Amino acid sequence: MMTILLPTQLKRMRTERGLSQEDIANQLFVSRQAISRWESGDATPDLTNLVKLAEILETSLDSLVLGTVQQEETSVDVDKVDKHEFMFDPRTGKYIRRRMNFWQFLASYWWIFLILGGFLSSLLLDMLKLLK
Repeated sequence: MMTILLPTQLKRMRTERGLSQEDIANQLFVSRQAISRWESGDATPDLTNLVKLAEILETSLDSLVLGTVQQEETSVDVDKVDKHEFMFDPRTGKYIRRRMNFWQFLASYWWIFLILGGFLSSLLLDMLKLLK
């Protein structure tokens, strides 16, 4: 039978990383008292908060909940993965590229809009000259 070690693991990992209960609470958008209840074992976080906790504490769910020792990644060096560009897909166990939204595209490729705007404005001016 596996023993749930979440309260002790959470407190140990939090203090190892120099985070306060308030720091964790702010990142999860919960109260500091909720973190305190999780650490004392009076309450248990839901799955969404567990996943976010594991991400904040940079550990696996198994390590956080069951206290298992993480095996070293041999195929991907996690420190070299850009977390803004890639995200971990737990279903496949691999890192996948994040999809770019419109605002990220606009911030990356703003210069294209300048070129297109210049081209379209010159084209519009030429068409107006032809109509006169």
